[in-house]
Amino acid sequence: MQQDMTKGLITAGLVRFAVPLMIGNLLQQFYNIADTWIVGRFLGADALAAVGASYTLMVFLTSVLLGLCMGSGAVCSIHFGAKAEKRLKSCIFVSFVLIAGVAAVMNAAVYAGLDGLIRLLQAPATVAPLMKEYLQVIFLGIAASFLYNYFASLLRAVGNSMTPLVFLGISSVLNIALDLWFVQGFGWGVKGAAAATALAQYVSGLGLLGYTLIFCPGLRIRREHMVWRMETFREIMGMSFLTCVQQSVMNLGILMVQGLVNSFGTVVMAAFAVAVKIDSFAYMPVQDFGNAFSTFVAQNYGAGREDRIQEGIRRALAAVLVFCLCISLGVCLFARPLMGAFVSKDGAQAGEIVATGVHYLRIEGACYVGIGMLFLLYGFYRAVRRPGMSVALTVISLGTRVALAYLLSAIPWIGVTGIWISVPVGWALADAAGAWHYMRKHKKG
Repeated sequence: MQQDMTKGLITAGLVRFAVPLMIGNLLQQFYNIADTWIVGRFLGADALAAVGASYTLMVFLTSVLLGLCMGSGAVCSIHFGAKAEKRLKSCIFVSFVLIAGVAAVMNAAVYAGLDGLIRLLQAPATVAPLMKEYLQVIFLGIAASFLYNYFASLLRAVGNSMTPLVFLGISSVLNIALDLWFVQGFGWGVKGAAAATALAQYVSGLGLLGYTLIFCPGLRIRREHMVWRMETFREIMGMSFLTCVQQSVMNLGILMVQGLVNSFGTVVMAAFAVAVKIDSFAYMPVQDFGNAFSTFVAQNYGAGREDRIQEGIRRALAAVLVFCLCISLGVCLFARPLMGAFVSKDGAQAGEIVATGVHYLRIEGACYVGIGMLFLLYGFYRAVRRPGMSVALTVISLGTRVALAYLLSAIPWIGVTGIWISVPVGWALADAAGAWHYMRKHKKG
């Protein structure tokens, strides 16, 4: 099931690799949305706000692991493209030990600082206790998140995007079933939603570990590979550290915005919790296409195929533009029914929540081309060993978003709309910077 992307048709190869990624992340978003729908329908606005804010925090924390996994996956992909088997297996051993250690330290730290994290998010008094209940359980899934993301990144690095999809699909179905069982059947409230997600994550993480060990002999490491090589460590850290910083900066910015959103009260919190899930669901396929593009570039970079990289850039740009324009039209047209599907019509604040969410979606939804282009830039710079540029683009995008959000929302006649406007402005500035840097370097080359 491995795919060598250094030969064959470029567009067909990209699509063949990207489609399982897209389906997989759509499934992941689907069960995140299932959490939101079940909590919003059965537990009310306070619980919905608590789960939404907690999700933002959890994404920020796991972004550290995701960044490390993505970075090590890029290194593995380069070695796979160069047919350097010994260096590939050394990378597998060192990166696994490194990221497992980070996951263990993180798990201990978040439990020790749980109360401080909740205060940092400025949760209203009615929401904070529910957030604590949810987070105490969901943090148990950090180890599972590490296992899934590590082995998914490793398999994708060698061109296998289908197997992670299969295990994610199983996990998604299980998560939805357990959500209904724990929340509605057992009446466990937000704890039940968290337990369902954590258990489903362990199924996918352990399943992917077992699959790799049993069915991927080319990725198995032997005793001679189990040596801590500083050269390999430096190579991984050179790529992974900056990718990790990129993911952390990205989600730290989102976390800061979440704190600002929380200061506007339960209605805005609940609307944001739903709208962000719809937003993520809408542009997730283009994010996965950017990850597929990154693997394509990394393999060809390792193989020295500059001609294929240039042609791949042109084809990827065309595909992203078409997709983003179509999805923007759909979200803008159907924003109200999409929001209404997640909010109980019987709630006293239902109308306000839906209206606030629609306002958000129509601003963000019109500008998905911006985030689509940005995902391609992230993938390209990560693949050609320039992750520092990806970090710079993230700082531009998120720095603009955070600064504008705080500045504009403080103006009484703009208010919360300023938070929504800041997002596409940040995307546009980062796109311009990334494209300018590429054109300057390419002309010099």
